[in-house]
Amino acid sequence: MKDISVSPFTLVFQHAGLLSAAAIMNAVILTAVLSAGNSGMYASTRMLYTLACDGKAPRIFSKLSRGGVPRNALYATTVIAALCFLTSMFGNQTVYLWLLNTSGMTGFIAWLGIAINHYRFRRGYVLQGNDINNLPYRSGFFPLGPIFAFVLCLIITLGQNYEAFLKDTIDWGGVAATYIGIPLFLVIWFGYKLAKGTRFVRYSEMTFPDRFKR
Repeated sequence: MKDISVSPFTLVFQHAGLLSAAAIMNAVILTAVLSAGNSGMYASTRMLYTLACDGKAPRIFSKLSRGGVPRNALYATTVIAALCFLTSMFGNQTVYLWLLNTSGMTGFIAWLGIAINHYRFRRGYVLQGNDINNLPYRSGFFPLGPIFAFVLCLIITLGQNYEAFLKDTIDWGGVAATYIGIPLFLVIWFGYKLAKGTRFVRYSEMTFPDRFKR
């Protein structure tokens, strides 16, 4: 099998002579893809709506319909998603691959942020004299858990295209396509901090819900 777009499950059923089973498998895969797309559309729409409500995106996306649906955010998300998908149908799919790699990279960056936030939350909570047993959910592997998660995600993030640096001639185009999400994230993050004048919150300045204190 040289074509990576062919499903291995479908190929097995075809060689076994079970053509109907192959069709069923295709239907199952299609259902899974549609489900993933639907959940992604919902999450993206609500994320844009929440950013607008927090003043971090244009206010037009914070408007709701009578049924409580953020239509403007939904329309914007749908249009952008459609345009991103259409890039796969033109040229040699370079733009599409860049977009795909960017979205994948931001997923790892998000997990890096989760690990950092978990560590800082627990540290700040304890340093302010609160009892860790008051938290409804506690990680039994703290602080090793978030540290391990951070290191692992960092290795995966930076090592996604490490083989490009092992060749005699570095494929800078491939390197850029793989790691474009990192500088994009840094530009947006530092740009927001400079524009809004935000700063890191110290452990002593962290605030926690009253029901979790002492």
